[in-house]
Amino acid sequence: MGRTVAKESDPMSLRGIRGATCLTADDAAEMSEAVGELLTAMMQRNSITSDDVISVLLTGTPDLTCAFPAAGARAIGLVDVPLLCAAEMDVAGALTRVVRVLMHVEVDGPRSAIVHVYLRGAEVLRQDLVQ
Repeated sequence: MGRTVAKESDPMSLRGIRGATCLTADDAAEMSEAVGELLTAMMQRNSITSDDVISVLLTGTPDLTCAFPAAGARAIGLVDVPLLCAAEMDVAGALTRVVRVLMHVEVDGPRSAIVHVYLRGAEVLRQDLVQ
C-alpha cells in the first residue's frame, strides 16, 4: 500500500506548542496533577484533542526525581501518544522544579495562532509568549 502525501491544499500543519509549569516540591502526586493541568490547558487553549497530538517531549529540571512527567500525561488520557521524558540542562541560577513541554500537533492555521501556556509560576520563563 502506498503512502498518502499531503497536498498543498491541505490546511493541516505540523506545529509545536510550548508550555511549562512549576512544582512546589519534588512530589509525584503534585507532578502528575501539574502536568495534567498544563497539557489540558495547552489542548483547550489551542482547540485541539488528543487525536491532533503527534508526540510530546517533557523535560524536568535536575531537582525533580520523584516521577516521570509522562505519568501526568497518561493520567489525562494521552495513552496512545508517543511521550518522551528528558532531563533539562542544569544551568546555574535557573528556575527550579520546572517541567517543560513541547507538544507536536496537527492544526489548521498559522504558527502565529498557537497559544503557548505557562502555569504555576513558570510564566517568568517566557513573558513574551504568555497570553
